Amino acid sequence: MSTSSIFIARIVGLQVLDGLGDPVGKVRDVVVQQRTGRRPPRCRGLVVELFARKRIFIPMIRVHAIDPTQVAISGAVDTRRFTRRDTEELVVEDLFDRVIDRPDGTQAVIADISMRQVRNKEWELDEVALTERVNRGLLGRGRRHVYTLDWHEVGAAVTGSVDQDTTQMLAQLADMRPADMARELHDMDPERRLEVAHALDDEQLANALEELPEDEQVDLLQTLDTERAADVLEEMDPDDAADLIRELPQALAEDLLQRMDAEEAQDVRNLLVYEESTAGAMMTPEPVILGVDATVADALARVRIPELTPALASMVFVCRSPLDVPSGRYIGAVHVQRLLREAPSITVAGLVDAGLEPLDPDTTLPEVSRYFATYNLVVAPVVDDQQRLVGAVTVDDVLDHMLPEDWRGDQMDGTEPQEVISG
Repeated sequence: MSTSSIFIARIVGLQVLDGLGDPVGKVRDVVVQQRTGRRPPRCRGLVVELFARKRIFIPMIRVHAIDPTQVAISGAVDTRRFTRRDTEELVVEDLFDRVIDRPDGTQAVIADISMRQVRNKEWELDEVALTERVNRGLLGRGRRHVYTLDWHEVGAAVTGSVDQDTTQMLAQLADMRPADMARELHDMDPERRLEVAHALDDEQLANALEELPEDEQVDLLQTLDTERAADVLEEMDPDDAADLIRELPQALAEDLLQRMDAEEAQDVRNLLVYEESTAGAMMTPEPVILGVDATVADALARVRIPELTPALASMVFVCRSPLDVPSGRYIGAVHVQRLLREAPSITVAGLVDAGLEPLDPDTTLPEVSRYFATYNLVVAPVVDDQQRLVGAVTVDDVLDHMLPEDWRGDQMDGTEPQEVISG
């Protein structure tokens, strides 16, 4: 899919095709959600009109391709009638033809707005096409002058539907670490917490949810509509999402998994098959995996990815193809310190730590904790009985499960946990 901007007026009316190539309906609008700071609004999905003239919502994560003649989607289509949320706007209906004040004192009218893909399956607004009248002659007759500006140049004048108090709160939360953001949400009264949670973008809310006490995670997630809840679960780490899914009513849990992106949902389902407090249940399915031909330079490039946590970046795992979990045959692990000491052209397969035995998915929490203490690790490989890498356990996952059940709530309320599971 092209990463260049796509002007929204050009896709309105395009036919939408499902995964089998069958027509679903036509694009009528794009749903966006404002974000804090100067970040452009995030494109949440498309409003699609079915042939019965009913309008439904299709998340952007389901959009597989956009070309000049059609939009291709994947996954199941939710045919419930579209209703917008308080923090959402429709680009065509709400923003097109809006008159805005320019910093130079002139006024302009929004003629079109483009969107661009910034990450895999994530889109945001990009440019704004504006028109203004340039008078010619005594009769005021003239031509329309069209020009395009970056969203950052005009965004503040275009949107602003969130109330001022909430806007200020969102700006404060944007500068906080997830744990501090969670503490702020924890201290709010339920009505205020819900208002702010609905205004946060999915990634921010997911980060905060991971740091909230378990019962508050469940309560807050259940206040969201199911489509939004599924979007937030997709943004969470798979192991944290699986822990939360376990606590939900079975019918709701299955509904959310059905609405999630198929790949994201499968990662969560894979974790749910393991018993709680085992290596398999605690692990993340997204470790750094390299092929046998990869070099030290390749490995160092991978661990520099900003989205990686320090724990996951501390070790790379060498496997035969395929390089997604469950992988091909597991070869071994290489510590990042070893990578830093070797020449960039050396292959990582020759640097594996031969003395590091991997964990089995059924390894219990006490055994996992002793393993980490024995080998002085912050991340460890998990390999199944077919010698496939199925994930990695990080030290924060171990601590999270060793501490008392409501340790997050105790910490936020200013009380000390009274016991820790011994290994």
